[in-house]
Amino acid sequence: MREYLLTLCITAAVTYLLTGPVRKFAIVAGAMPEIRARDVHREPTPRLGGIAMFFGLCAGLLVADHLTNLSTVFANSNEPRALLSGAALIWLIGVLDDKFEIDALIKLGGQMIAAGVMVMQGLTILWLPVPKAGTVALTQWQGTLLTVALVVITINAVNFVDGLDGLAAGMVCIAAAAFFMYAYRMWYSYGIEAAAPATLFAAILMGMCLGFLPHNMHPARIFMGDSGSMLIGLVLAAGAISITGQVDPDSLFGGSEREAVHQMVPLYIPLLLPLTIIAIPAADLVLAIVRRTWRGQSPFAADRGHLHHRLLEIGHSHSRAVLIMYFWSALIAFGSLAYSVNSASMWIVLGVVFLSAIGLVLLLLPRFTPRAPRWAEAFVPPRYRRGRPAATHPAEPLRPAPTEDAQEEGQEGQEGQEEPRTPVAAVVAGVNGATAIGPRSRFPDRRNAGSSR
Repeated sequence: MREYLLTLCITAAVTYLLTGPVRKFAIVAGAMPEIRARDVHREPTPRLGGIAMFFGLCAGLLVADHLTNLSTVFANSNEPRALLSGAALIWLIGVLDDKFEIDALIKLGGQMIAAGVMVMQGLTILWLPVPKAGTVALTQWQGTLLTVALVVITINAVNFVDGLDGLAAGMVCIAAAAFFMYAYRMWYSYGIEAAAPATLFAAILMGMCLGFLPHNMHPARIFMGDSGSMLIGLVLAAGAISITGQVDPDSLFGGSEREAVHQMVPLYIPLLLPLTIIAIPAADLVLAIVRRTWRGQSPFAADRGHLHHRLLEIGHSHSRAVLIMYFWSALIAFGSLAYSVNSASMWIVLGVVFLSAIGLVLLLLPRFTPRAPRWAEAFVPPRYRRGRPAATHPAEPLRPAPTEDAQEEGQEGQEGQEEPRTPVAAVVAGVNGATAIGPRSRFPDRRNAGSSR
């Protein structure tokens, strides 16, 4: 555990220290596009944060290769090298997209090639545990197609959810934490060496996200861009493929193969598909594809209909929308993890149901405006106080009514002038909600800003 924590800390430190210089480089290189119609930030912000994350990944793998216990992962398995090869390719495609905004089909082809590179080096699904059927061995073509599909889906799910400051990095960090606990339990408790690469990948992924988050929280100073979102999606998919499709369930339990798989079902629930761990991004991906196809658009045509955009439309602020997405991601990931440890416990199910009810209340919070009783108004913020009968501006004292002569003189001097406007609270209308991002952007017409993506 100490070596895993050391690898995590080194990865986070390198990512954090390099993000500042990368931000300056992105500004100089011009990787700071204007605000597009689907963006929610107010000022142009540099991208290319994935550069720092990639070098953090390289630093983590380099340190792990020189540690006593983790060095055996590199000696016994080629999966770390496969991950590095695929990550380098997908990172390069992301950097080009952040700078030149390449076509979506080209990016899709690059994602498939990166997945194929990992398959060629041994990071592939060999078999799947199927309840009541035993371990189903896959042919080479079946394993390759399933692996490529899993990598592409996970990359695009993470890429689609990268729409608010700190959202993608935080959600993937939560998923990586649950993934690490699951993989470490299989490696340490059951002594399965095949789970060691996945445990290492999860620790490095947590370090990448934790090192980048301080620069990316609202208001973000730099975005990870496609170079970062596709990279962390690939690392998450690689860990899930490593532990799901290569660990033999029969090595954990005695008895027949079918009984072993039946007992392993609760343990494989979080990782049969990585979509369970990143259920929120996966749901966002499916809804986006259905929505765009129904409208006759390309599935890759960007819009403002993602889940985080809908939270802003409801009325949540930017930070609250991100925290709500964190909450649901943690509930699904750690709820599945707890169920995998003890599937017979009713308390786990009741706890998940109770927390789900709390999550629904948080989602609908802007739909109603609670008002405190009169005696408690002094202890709550002004927005929760009841309205006064006389609506006067708090900064203006009451003035006596003018006389008739004063009214006539005032009317003579005000002829031809506009009627004074009553001061109102400044809000941001539209899709961003009432408290989403504060004042309006300095761009007068955001529909004409940036590209149409």
